[in-house]
Amino acid sequence: MKIQTSNQKIILTDLTFDRKFRYKEYARNDEEVRTYNVSDKKVPSVTTILSATQSKEKQDSLRQWRERVGKEEASRITTQAATRGTEMHYVLEKYLNGQGYLNLSKEGELPRTMAHTVLENMSDIKIIYGTEVNLEYKQKWAGTCDLVCESNGVLTLGDFKQSNKPKREEWITDYYYQIAAYALAHDLHFGKIERGLILMCTPNLVFQKFIMSKPMLEEYKEKWLARVDKYYTMNSQLLIKKGQD
Repeated sequence: MKIQTSNQKIILTDLTFDRKFRYKEYARNDEEVRTYNVSDKKVPSVTTILSATQSKEKQDSLRQWRERVGKEEASRITTQAATRGTEMHYVLEKYLNGQGYLNLSKEGELPRTMAHTVLENMSDIKIIYGTEVNLEYKQKWAGTCDLVCESNGVLTLGDFKQSNKPKREEWITDYYYQIAAYALAHDLHFGKIERGLILMCTPNLVFQKFIMSKPMLEEYKEKWLARVDKYYTMNSQLLIKKGQD
C-alpha cells in the first residue's frame, strides 16, 4: 500500500477493491442509547451492550478519573478525543474507498497525520471488501465495523482507534469484544472471519497493532455472547420492576 499525492488529492495505490459481499445499511439512532433499525425493530448497538454490562471495577475506574481531573476537564478531553477520532476515521474511510480526501484546516492536520501513520502500517492488507460496514446478528445486536479486508491472505475485520496514549493489551478488552461481535454477525450472513486487527494511533503518532488470532476470536465470541445474555437479562428485570411500580 502506497500513499500518492497529486493536486492536493491523496489516494492509495497497490490495493484491490472487491465488493463481493452485499452489505446492507441500517439507520442508526443516537437517542438515550444507540440503536440500529433492523427490519421493524430497534436493535441495541454493540457499544450500547458493552456500556450497559461494564464491570463495577471499570465503572469505578472511570468515575475516579473524572473526579481526579474534574468534570469540565474530563468532558473537554473526551470531546476532543472523539472529534479527533471521528476525523481520523473519515480520512481512513475515504482513502480506503479510493476516493481521496484532504481537509486542509488546522483541525484536520493532526487526524490526517494519524491516519497516514495507520496506513503506513497496513502493508499486509491487499484487498478491501468494505469500510464502515453495518452488521447485525439475529436482531440481538448491530454495529458498524470499520474495515472488512483480506490481511495476510485471510478474511479479516479491522477496527481503527485513536488513543490519547499507548495502551496495554489488558486495557483494550472491550475492543476485542467489539471485533468478536462483528465477526459473529459477519460469519452468519457473509463469510467466516479468521482474524481481527485493532489499529491504533496516538496524537504523538505512536502506532500499535493488536492481532486477534482465530482461537482468540473464538474465545471472545463466547465471552461476548455471555455479555449479551447479561444485557437482555438486565433489561428483562428492569421491565418487570417498572411493571410493578
